[in-house]
Amino acid sequence: MKLDILAIGVHPDDVELSCSGTLLKHIAAGKKAGILDLTRGELGTRGSAELRTKEAMASAAILGVHVREQLNMPDGFFENNETYQRQIIEVIRRYRPEIVLCNAVSDRHPDHGRAAKLTADACFYSGLVKIETLEHGQKQSAWRPKAVYHYIQDNYINPDFVVDISAYMDKKMESIMAFSSQFYDPNSKEPETPISSKNFVEYVKSKHALMGRSINAMYAEGYTVTRIPGVDNLFDLK
Repeated sequence: MKLDILAIGVHPDDVELSCSGTLLKHIAAGKKAGILDLTRGELGTRGSAELRTKEAMASAAILGVHVREQLNMPDGFFENNETYQRQIIEVIRRYRPEIVLCNAVSDRHPDHGRAAKLTADACFYSGLVKIETLEHGQKQSAWRPKAVYHYIQDNYINPDFVVDISAYMDKKMESIMAFSSQFYDPNSKEPETPISSKNFVEYVKSKHALMGRSINAMYAEGYTVTRIPGVDNLFDLK
């Protein structure tokens, strides 16, 4: 299956928190989208790898993505090296996405920035024909996405562009709350964390409301770029 958009997150809920509205909007427009989790989030204070995987698949069903895979890299201890780059390259060449969305270039959690560079490097190397990868014993063809955009996570970063997700905010929040082990649950007996409070849910909405304000929308998701994007028509810009 060829994807139009592949959203990559180092932890199973990164995509939902940061760019799921964008996925919902493009799926509704007929695009094919998928999610790749680099780890199973096993170092998280709450829940377990098995539970978070179950939650991730439930969230994928809510979003209607065409595929969700997990690479099982070691949470917290993956590195930006050939071993881990090749794992991502194999997935990129399998689905041949036009656009990759990935972790913030800098954030509160050190995994996020490290995953951002790992993913961006893998996207570049995936286009080099002399790097060989196999799938089912067959050589994969080289493929480089046309664009890599970094979504904004916990720390606020001024976006280079934003996507209006006003019509999809409720469904986005539903996908986030599928991770019931991680976010606000008044009946949970698990230890509290910075993201498990009721206030954090409101923070997520407020952050997207702030980004939406810049384009006169209720809610938006923001992205940063390392390569300047171009437009065909000035009137495409809001």
